Amino acid sequence: MKPRSEMSMELYDMMLDRGYPEEFCDLITKNLNTDFTAGRMIGYLSHYQELPLEEIVDEMLSILTDRNRIMQKKKLESNNAEWNRFLEEGFGLSDDE
Repeated sequence: MKPRSEMSMELYDMMLDRGYPEEFCDLITKNLNTDFTAGRMIGYLSHYQELPLEEIVDEMLSILTDRNRIMQKKKLESNNAEWNRFLEEGFGLSDDE
């Protein structure tokens, strides 16, 4: 797992300040270890003062699912761009060969 981002550490501190168990905060921020994912969770938590652990886990899973969907979309777009380049340029072999 990659190290936590600055925003992920901010999320960790925010959750600790709200009284969530340290192990739970650690687990959540190990999974939401980028600014994008941690920022999404911070935004979610900012709408509530207190949430059950299960709801936080559910939101974490939703955020990770969205992130995976975005990553898959970008990969497919990249593959499509490469395919279009191939269709336009072919194998790059000249007609003389």
